[in-house]
Amino acid sequence: MSRDLLLMLLSDARLPVAGHTQSGGLEPAVRDGLTAAHVPAYLRTRLRTVTRVEAAAAVVARHHLEAGRPVEPVEQAWAARTPSAAMRRTSRAQARAFLRLAERLWPDSEPVRAVAAAAGPSRALALAAAAVACELDATALARLVGYDDVQTVTAAALKLLPLDPADATGWVLGALPEVDRLAAEVAPLTTPEAVPAAGAPQIEVWAEAHAVSSRRLFSA
Repeated sequence: MSRDLLLMLLSDARLPVAGHTQSGGLEPAVRDGLTAAHVPAYLRTRLRTVTRVEAAAAVVARHHLEAGRPVEPVEQAWAARTPSAAMRRTSRAQARAFLRLAERLWPDSEPVRAVAAAAGPSRALALAAAAVACELDATALARLVGYDDVQTVTAAALKLLPLDPADATGWVLGALPEVDRLAAEVAPLTTPEAVPAAGAPQIEVWAEAHAVSSRRLFSA
């Protein structure tokens, strides 16, 4: 299977890994007044902060798995740069779902088994294990993380906002150069210390408020 086709399958919104239960923080943002006109800027903000941290952690974890090094320091670096407990819980729930699929697709993969056996791994580690199993390079992995985040937000927008689907598709296309820049920036990283500390306080506040809301469509 070609790398491009594999990337398309792994980032497909129909993939049964709980992505349809997430909004990338958009639902609480909309509740707080964010409109359709703000979504492109919201996407750029996530790509430069939350998603950048996750993509970098995934790239470093991939490097560690390929080198036979422990991934716990990478997980700790990601957690230290993700102050929101709600966002950490969401990431780990997504990881559990993704790892169930990865174990089915690559049952003989030692990296997949190792990450699945770890205590509460993040989605970054789960994606890193899959990348090693299917031989995705660091740039492709980072691009997958970025594109998947964009698709999560835009798919949620179609349910949360009065919107023409063509507009949502346009947002995805408009975000692709930013995804490519993100991938180019984080692909060379190899150590936990190199994972950027790019915070997004407002997104984190929204995530914490959303976690205790009794009225919601998505997990985050």
